Amino acid sequence: MNIKELVEALGLEVVVAGPMEEEISGVYVGDLLSNVMARAEEKNLWITIQGHQNVVAVASLTGVAGVIIVEDFAIEEEAIKRARERNINILRTPLTAYKLICQLIELGI
Repeated sequence: MNIKELVEALGLEVVVAGPMEEEISGVYVGDLLSNVMARAEEKNLWITIQGHQNVVAVASLTGVAGVIIVEDFAIEEEAIKRARERNINILRTPLTAYKLICQLIELGI
């Protein structure tokens, strides 16, 4: 499944559209940036509540397919600007991380 298909299937808000045809290889859930840098794999979806510019930097370093901000947490304007510059998918949902993950499992991700 790719990002575009995921957005359509779950009705996710697209905050920044990067490469929407990016294939998803798995999921990493976490808010501690050092753990994400050490453990997130390339092409993973990264699920977090954080919406600051360091999230964009870590997403760029790790090569994740996209970032999903859960619980409708705010995303800083500087983070949005940097995500556009770096062509990184930033998505948002009102769902909790748990409920989102349950839906991802149902989709086979």
